[in-house]
Amino acid sequence: MEERDFSFGMCEEQRTMKETIARLVKGVVTDNAHDMDEKKAIPSEFIQKVWELGATISPIPEEYGGYGMEYSPIMNTIILEELAAGDMALAIAATLPSSFLYPILEMGTDEQKKKYIPPYCDGTYRPCTVAINEPRFKFDAVSLETKAVKKGGSYVITGEKCFVPMAKDSGHMLVAADLDGKGQLFIVSKDNPGVTIGEREKNLGLYALETYPVTFENCEVPEADRLGGSGGCDYAKFLQKSRIALSAIGTGVSRASFEYARDYSKERVQFGEPIASRQSIAFMIAEMAYEVDGMRLLTWKAASALEAGKDAKRESYLAKIFAGDATMKITDYGVQILGGHGFIRDHPVERYYRNGRGIAILEGMATV
Repeated sequence: MEERDFSFGMCEEQRTMKETIARLVKGVVTDNAHDMDEKKAIPSEFIQKVWELGATISPIPEEYGGYGMEYSPIMNTIILEELAAGDMALAIAATLPSSFLYPILEMGTDEQKKKYIPPYCDGTYRPCTVAINEPRFKFDAVSLETKAVKKGGSYVITGEKCFVPMAKDSGHMLVAADLDGKGQLFIVSKDNPGVTIGEREKNLGLYALETYPVTFENCEVPEADRLGGSGGCDYAKFLQKSRIALSAIGTGVSRASFEYARDYSKERVQFGEPIASRQSIAFMIAEMAYEVDGMRLLTWKAASALEAGKDAKRESYLAKIFAGDATMKITDYGVQILGGHGFIRDHPVERYYRNGRGIAILEGMATV
């Protein structure tokens, strides 16, 4: 059998990006995450700082306004984890244009690339979004109730979406709809007369991230704005990338909860000793540590399959399922370890817990 070398380390470029994001998170995000959550808003200058790092537009060719660097799903998972360790809401908001631009870059027609990518690739952050989630019990992104029907030289979209991030400020959105029993994506302008954006949603977590319900009522979209043109797009691959991204975000949130609870348990003294020395606490800390590492490895495995040009249906699904369950467990442990302090908003573990619940139920809010 041929011998193979395996490495779980980062290359110099990945390590440099991770350290750069970590410095930004420590210097800007972490200290302000509580206020963003309380005020239910992310200052535009914070998003702009992340945008100026160029993570989103790096793999976009220079002809469309990007830097023309190599596209790397693994690099994107590293970026998302690091941002989410600072704040999940900011991680989604700051990288949201990727969810719109990358599918167009990979699966769009030449006309779609020329029309829609350049306006979002200059030095100023401009939101564009994705509408996938639907307001129904046991929503499945594969079985969409939002429908698209061919009508002459256009498609008519009808249905309801929810949890659409930054919909009110986004110029365009990618809309997932069922077309003849198959999921497809359509580029829709916010100004389309068939689009109605409702009032901002009041969610359990992600207070700082604006999400909206969006209704499509006889929303007519030109045939040229079906992603990929008449041939359509690979919707399954889009979902794979979204699920890997959410797994990376779950890893970041879980890591933040673990690290905070670990440090707190070493400093919190009761009955003459740190609570970390108690077996029940020590066991929870250890469990959090290996669950975070397990989540990261599953995420990297799925991302590496994509990077190698392989189908990552199984890997992305397993990573997303594990991340959804493990994030809830780890962030719950964070609250437990802090005891009564974990229930009050002076400590971030309750925010990690509320935000982490979204990993299991949200689709399409990020991509790698």
